[in-house]
Order: sequence, then C-alpha cells, then structure tokens
Amino acid sequence: MSQQADAAPTRLIVAITGATGVAYGVRLLQALRTLQVETHLMISDAGVLNLHQELNLNRKDVEAMADVVHNVRDIGAAIASGSFQSHGMIVAPCSMRSLAAIAHGLSDNLITRAADVILKERRKLVLMVRETPFNLAHLRNMTAVTEMGGVIFPPLPAFYHRPASIDEMVDHTIGRVLDLFHLQHTLTPRWQGM
Repeated sequence: MSQQADAAPTRLIVAITGATGVAYGVRLLQALRTLQVETHLMISDAGVLNLHQELNLNRKDVEAMADVVHNVRDIGAAIASGSFQSHGMIVAPCSMRSLAAIAHGLSDNLITRAADVILKERRKLVLMVRETPFNLAHLRNMTAVTEMGGVIFPPLPAFYHRPASIDEMVDHTIGRVLDLFHLQHTLTPRWQGM
C-alpha cells in the first residue's frame, strides 16, 4: 500500500531589483497572495530605493506582502539550495546588473544564487528586464539566459485591450506572467478575437 504525500502548495520566489518598474513586483506579490501562492521575497538595496522613489513605499511595506522574506546577503538561505522545492522564480523588475550576473553564473548574492538554482534545477525563471534601449551586452546576456531555459519578459504594455490606467497596464503584464506558471486569474480580460 503506497502513501501519497499531500500536494505541496504552489510556491514562487520573487525578487525586486534596482530597475524602474517596481510596481510590477509589488502587484505580483498582491496577485500571488490573492491566489494563495506561497511567496519567498528578496529586495535588493537598489530595489528599496526604487520602491521609495516610484511608489513611496518602504522595505517593510513590501515585505509584509510576502510569506517569507530573505536577506539578499544570506547565501545560506533555504532558497539557495536545489533541494528547496519551488515552482520557479520571477525577478520583477530585473536590472541589467542582475541579468548580467545571472547570465554569467555569478552567484554573488541570494537573488543571483536563487536564479542559478532555478536554472540548474530546470525550473521556470522569468526575468522582467527593464532597460531601453538595449546595448549588445544586454542582448547577449538575454540570449544566454534564454539558452539556459530562462524566460526574458520585458514588461511592455499592450494596448489592444484599451487600458484606462497604468494599473490596468500593470495588471495585464502581471496576468501574462501568471499565465507562464499556469495560475488562473482575472487580472485582465482574455483576447476573444477581432
């Protein structure tokens, strides 16, 4: 007689780094909480600066939205090991510095180490890269991450659903990210054709 283990809850790692667009990371945490997805959060120092600059939020405001918070300097955290079970990781937004470190396997902090673990364990890594225009180094780093199995997901707004606010544009993008993890949501209407 075999015993079946209880199904593990959906668990995602979320990182907010020092690129513009921290609204994506914050909205992602809110959406994941609504969907009862367990979140493990890291915020880089530059990410904290952007939270204050762009949304007038502090670190504690955003950390309260996560189930578990990890210090980016804690390389010994559970999420630094492949034995930590998760469904993947989203970096929202992802700075070009973080992209470069991930592309080259430079596990120099917990964000880049956790991303490295996700890639080596063949789990889904989504990088919401934020920069424009891209230079050749950015493009090569995006190619390297893609070749390793990561998903490069620049948060580009869509207009076919006629968004009436920035919040609607953010929700549409976050909804598309949630789709990558097969999470059911109602953040944005589905395209029904013309």
